[in-house]
Amino acid sequence: MRFADAPEVSVRTTVAAPPATVWAFVTDIELPARFTSEFQGAEWLDGADGPALGARFRGRNQNDRIGAWEVTCTVTDCDPGRSFGWVVGAPEHPAAAWRFDLEPVGAGTVLHQWARMGPGSSGVTMVIDAAPEHEEQIVSGRIAGWRRDMTATVEGIRALAEAATTDGG
Repeated sequence: MRFADAPEVSVRTTVAAPPATVWAFVTDIELPARFTSEFQGAEWLDGADGPALGARFRGRNQNDRIGAWEVTCTVTDCDPGRSFGWVVGAPEHPAAAWRFDLEPVGAGTVLHQWARMGPGSSGVTMVIDAAPEHEEQIVSGRIAGWRRDMTATVEGIRALAEAATTDGG
């Protein structure tokens, strides 16, 4: 697996809650910080106060190997109750792309999270540039970390959405 291949990763879970309930959680840009090892939080920029096409937010991250950093993200998909996605960095050449998709199934929702690395440069490309002979291990390790955090995030959202549905909220 090489960076130039724009590797992708996806995870999914089935949530016993309607898409409208799940939507409120997937569009809370702070929420994944409760479940991931790297993402520390985010805030809307430019006066935005919620998801909308073109809205921007700043995300804060921390990784023991590369330290702390911030990224600016732009919302590229915003179809209420169906999909919420964003790119990291320049929209025309992003460092990464992320998306949640919601599919109604009976009284519940299939929640799918997807991410793609590249094609723009990022912290990963800096690490690869420093050790090009280890590119495949670097990319594979990064994708494995994303999968772990994404799984924790969708399962955390599942638990919160199901609790909200049970509580009548």
